[in-house]
Amino acid sequence: MMPFLSWLADVPRAAGLKVAEQPGWKTRGHGPMGEVKGIICHHTASNRNKGNAPSIGIVTEGRGPAPGAPALTGPLSAYVLGRDGTVYVIGAGVSHHAGSGQYRGITAGNSSMIGIEAENDGIGEPWLAVQREAYVRLCAAILDRAKLPTIMCCGHKEWTTRKIDPAGIDMVVFRRDIDAVRNGGIVRPLIPKQDAQKRPTLRRGASGPDVIALQNAIGVKADGQFGPGTESTLRAYQRAHHLVADGICGPACWAAIDSVRAAA
Repeated sequence: MMPFLSWLADVPRAAGLKVAEQPGWKTRGHGPMGEVKGIICHHTASNRNKGNAPSIGIVTEGRGPAPGAPALTGPLSAYVLGRDGTVYVIGAGVSHHAGSGQYRGITAGNSSMIGIEAENDGIGEPWLAVQREAYVRLCAAILDRAKLPTIMCCGHKEWTTRKIDPAGIDMVVFRRDIDAVRNGGIVRPLIPKQDAQKRPTLRRGASGPDVIALQNAIGVKADGQFGPGTESTLRAYQRAHHLVADGICGPACWAAIDSVRAAA
């Protein structure tokens, strides 16, 4: 019997993505996964006005019956991808995400294909660049870990004609972008590691004097630990200064802090 996939958080983190591990994910699933043979990409159909990752609860716990669809117990995918590019790790075992279908000879989608649910309403919501780029990088990292060719990443709409997800993403172009990442040809890093003044990019989990400087600048308790409170306050600061509210302090955020200080 294959084990639960204990590497699900390490792989995107090593790829430079922002990772949030949901409590209990390492033992959450409908039994252990089989051999990983590919990825199925989805969208959540969540309301675009409901926040960054409103589907975490339903993907973790499951959903009741819907018109034309039975109830499903969670987890409903291995990952949820937030609108800001955050990778939420949901469950390391089998998830109910695929349904009946097939792709390149594979028919056991739930037990052999990793499911990724990306937050998008599926009815015309534009894919933010930070989220789409994180989607590509996440898939590239998984494929590298599983030693699979890029063609083994498919959309749910390629798994079955019943589905349209991920709506608005051309999977041929998406796989071309995955190849670019895997071949070292991606156009830019998601966020540089430091700015021109050598100040590091900071995200949840960071600590030290640079975090204290950030906390003082955004008006949160300066304890030197970048936790959820600092992240939430930073998102609000970013929105107020017309930045991408991703909760990460990179060069653009440091520049905004400098501008506010200069104008004070």
